Amino acid sequence: MALSPEAITNFESYPSKVQKLLASALELTTRNLDYKYGSADPANGGMDCSGFVYYVLKQNGVAAYIPADCKDQYTWLRSAGTFEPVVSGKDDSFELNKLQPGDLLFWSGPYSTERDPPITEAMIYLGREKRTGARVMVGASDGRSYQSQQRFGVSVFEFKMPQTENSKANEGQECLRFIGYGHIPFLNE
Repeated sequence: MALSPEAITNFESYPSKVQKLLASALELTTRNLDYKYGSADPANGGMDCSGFVYYVLKQNGVAAYIPADCKDQYTWLRSAGTFEPVVSGKDDSFELNKLQPGDLLFWSGPYSTERDPPITEAMIYLGREKRTGARVMVGASDGRSYQSQQRFGVSVFEFKMPQTENSKANEGQECLRFIGYGHIPFLNE
């Protein structure tokens, strides 16, 4: 079950480049693509999170240079000065006030990594779903959920802050932590 652009609140009022980018990202969710580590090409039958972001941005000619790895995509937006860090774990934090459709979302964890910076996941923010008002994102994952169902591969997912309370079962393991979001340079012009 794919989400159409019409199911996103105020999609028609998004800047045209954002509409085009998100429509092409949503089209990929209709192809039954798996999560495939190291892939940035739907012809391989799947993609990983950073490969999905790379492919969608490249296909839409959004920027002259787009890194292929999520830690480098994070660094790209940090150095462009368009990154908004989020320290809070609350869905209603003021730190999310500048979040815009088309922004890239970044996480660290849940596994330890030698990456510097330790960014392990990236997605594209879609906005809010009309029917539920919930924030939604698009990308490739190996187990995030949408409408209370776990999904694997290229799909739409709910964008919620990772819950860290009552994580006694996960003691000793690093939790998935939302780091922040970044506006893609020149996308909203």
